[in-house]
Amino acid sequence: MRHLVPVLASCLWLTPACGRAEESRAKAQGVAVAVIDFDYIDTSGEERDQRMEHAARLGGFMNALRGDLAKSAAFRIVTPTCGSEPCESASLGDGSLLGSARAAGADIVLVGGVHKMSTLVQWAEIMVIDAASGRVLDKKLFSFRGDTDEAWRRAEAFIFDEMTARPPS
Repeated sequence: MRHLVPVLASCLWLTPACGRAEESRAKAQGVAVAVIDFDYIDTSGEERDQRMEHAARLGGFMNALRGDLAKSAAFRIVTPTCGSEPCESASLGDGSLLGSARAAGADIVLVGGVHKMSTLVQWAEIMVIDAASGRVLDKKLFSFRGDTDEAWRRAEAFIFDEMTARPPS
């Protein structure tokens, strides 16, 4: 699928409504999305240990993405709890992540990861998963250049814009 907003909006049609009032309230509040912290891997082979910088940049990226989604009238951020540990995309396989997301009221789950493959190139892969069925609704791969705070801010803004762009009429 080309754009995330139509996919997310269709989730409202896929989930059963418990009466007209609840359906209207859900539409007014936006699609409930659980944004799970992305994974990060660095295979660039650079000698300098950048783990702390990458953790800070990924944290800033995730906060900005959640913030941008929360500002949009189309979405409502929900936060699943996975025991004493933060929810991770690795727990998708055993179903615990989706169960926690459903329990938090999520319609969809957004998971992903960033892979730094060289000093200049990084990839961000994002998947949108229907919380009820576990079906992948959308999957996108983005590349971005650079490994600076500014490069990460631009990547987040671009990814958010691409994820929420409306299809041409």
